[in-house]
Amino acid sequence: MTLWYDGPLAAFDTETTGVDVEGDRIVSAAVVVQDMTGGRPRVTRWLINPGVPVPAGATEVHGLTDDHLQRNGRWPAPVVEEIARALAEQCAAGRPLVVMNAPFDLTILDRELRRHRASSLGRYLEHVPLCVLDPRVLDKHLDRYRKGRRTLTDLCTQYEVVLDEAHDAAADATAALEVVRALGHRFASRMERLSPPELHTLQAVWHAAQARGLQAWFARSGTPEAVDPAWPLRPELPAAA
Repeated sequence: MTLWYDGPLAAFDTETTGVDVEGDRIVSAAVVVQDMTGGRPRVTRWLINPGVPVPAGATEVHGLTDDHLQRNGRWPAPVVEEIARALAEQCAAGRPLVVMNAPFDLTILDRELRRHRASSLGRYLEHVPLCVLDPRVLDKHLDRYRKGRRTLTDLCTQYEVVLDEAHDAAADATAALEVVRALGHRFASRMERLSPPELHTLQAVWHAAQARGLQAWFARSGTPEAVDPAWPLRPELPAAA
């Protein structure tokens, strides 16, 4: 019997103008589908002209300049709908969706849909079962006492996954997918007993606990940053009174 981490998976990643899900914009995105371990991935890419300047710091990360995006990127409104439909299609097909740090990528897509389509990610997914596998949450739970950072690059090193062209959406999505497969094999005695839908439910609990731990650490160190416990999608902020 094929175990879920050797079976069909899809992965999603974005590159953006910054790290604020409420105000920053998507400049590129990719969905990668792989039917089995070692199978040839099918990649869909999008390039977006966000309609706002791309900060130099963001360009240093992903290499996408204002000039390149204005020349080659598409207007956001139709693209974010295509992305949302692509994710819904994967969910409808029953493929678990691998998203590294899901609350960032799924939330910024949701905010772009609200901004450009007067819609939400939830509307596209309301008739399909969302099942997300977040390698960051899984790794922090399964190997919680390991010291060091847990960026995608760090996880690729830890699980011996090749990451070419880091901060390219397709490359990052592919690497995240391979990390989840590697996690499944390394922790097979714990992972094979759980189905992806069960893991989806558990990750919400694990992420909330991880967020509380990080918030407590911030408090002890005098850092004012707030940690959102919501996973895999942050709720919409209430409108200002």
